[in-house]
Amino acid sequence: MKAKLSMYYTIMIRKLLPCLFILGCSQAALAQNEHKMSDTYQLPKDSLVRQKLARWQDQKFGLFMHWGTYSQWGVAESWTICPDDWVTRTGPYSDDYFTYKKAYENLQTTFNPVNFNPEKWVKAAKAAGMNYVVFTTKHHDGFSMFDTKQTDYKITDPKTPFSKNPRSNVTKEIFNAFRKDNFMIGAYFSKPDWHNENYWWPYFPPKDHNVNYDPQRYPERWQKFKDFTYNQIEELMTGYGKIDILWLDGGWVRPSVTKDNDPQHYNQDIDMARIAKMSRSYQPGLIMVDRTVTGEFENYTTPEQEVPDKPLSYPWETCMTIGKYWSYVPDDEFKPSRQLVQTLIKIVSRGGNLLLNIAPRPDGDWNLITYQRLQDIANWMKINGKGIYASEPVIPYSVGNIYFTRSKTKNTLYAFWLSEKDNVTLPAEVSFPVNNIKRIKKVSLLGNSEKLKWAYQNGQLSIQIPKSLQKSSKLKYSDTFELEY
Repeated sequence: MKAKLSMYYTIMIRKLLPCLFILGCSQAALAQNEHKMSDTYQLPKDSLVRQKLARWQDQKFGLFMHWGTYSQWGVAESWTICPDDWVTRTGPYSDDYFTYKKAYENLQTTFNPVNFNPEKWVKAAKAAGMNYVVFTTKHHDGFSMFDTKQTDYKITDPKTPFSKNPRSNVTKEIFNAFRKDNFMIGAYFSKPDWHNENYWWPYFPPKDHNVNYDPQRYPERWQKFKDFTYNQIEELMTGYGKIDILWLDGGWVRPSVTKDNDPQHYNQDIDMARIAKMSRSYQPGLIMVDRTVTGEFENYTTPEQEVPDKPLSYPWETCMTIGKYWSYVPDDEFKPSRQLVQTLIKIVSRGGNLLLNIAPRPDGDWNLITYQRLQDIANWMKINGKGIYASEPVIPYSVGNIYFTRSKTKNTLYAFWLSEKDNVTLPAEVSFPVNNIKRIKKVSLLGNSEKLKWAYQNGQLSIQIPKSLQKSSKLKYSDTFELEY
């Protein structure tokens, strides 16, 4: 029976993948629309929050992980059970949404990531220069990757094979492992919950990603969902050690005005003030990230898969995938190491942080390629990291292929020369403007002890590159010039 079931799922997955590609495209458009950056920003009033926010801004590079039962099918995290784009599907269950959703939720009974070893992740992430982690404790599908008492749709429930493993509470294991190595800890939590009967009420069919009934018409039911959300977050704030960031996704769950009985305009107010007060009573200084919901609970903004072309006037973080997808997908196409390093440089030069997503496989480990990518980044960071951390943007931010940062603690500028190929080949002369500095004391190339000849006149710095360094600087992706002034 198990062999037949396994063969059935294998056939189903193979048939389903083409339609999932179509779905992924349309869902990407939806996600982009839902995750627009905020227009305005409110500085937190709490001094402890401001202090932690300043510390977080200096971390620059973080690890994101989307992981759940969906990894077994290799499908877009949660979104395949959302009816928004159901009409675009073909293949198994294409004419029977409810059968598909039931099969999806039944993945709980086969989820068994026996190769789960968070310490291995910590080692690779730390070497690459990552300093904080954000983990998906629960995505939109409602499956809890922690030992919640509010539902049995969770990794620690007896129906889940991995519940028998001593490390079954993966959220606690991940947080503890990364915390031991001084990472800041972030809990991703989805405000919508498509499994909860008080969000998608079975009385009505779900129509899209929103609540499928009007909360103003059924306030008691909506209150039950608010309490459910509050209680789950309280569990995370009280049973999982020190938490630095509460990263709330699903920005369509927000206060709004009902209009023409349109679910997009339902008032989905879950009382963020109450959640924030409770959370910070247990976790003083907690950074709240209520994504795309402008106001006091969006302490930093989260542009998704994009790099702003200029510095922003408020704290921000680009969340980006190491491949094409947020969750594990077989044969994902991973970004080259050079692109990852240069993306980090561009983000930091604009004053932001990079939260790079790596999706664990259904067996509980990462794809081997991701370890290789992180090692490449680690090799680059060993030499160039001093221009990344505790830095700030400096005019002119970038000129051509050169990007700038300035140290917050000493009179030092860094100029990153981005290569078009993996191996750096410098020209005989590198020249760029330096603003508001009267005198430069020293110019050097990080990772090389050879002295450089340079001239600084009328705000323009010209550096002569010896032939010995032009093609053998021993660096990849980008060279970094250090300017002491």
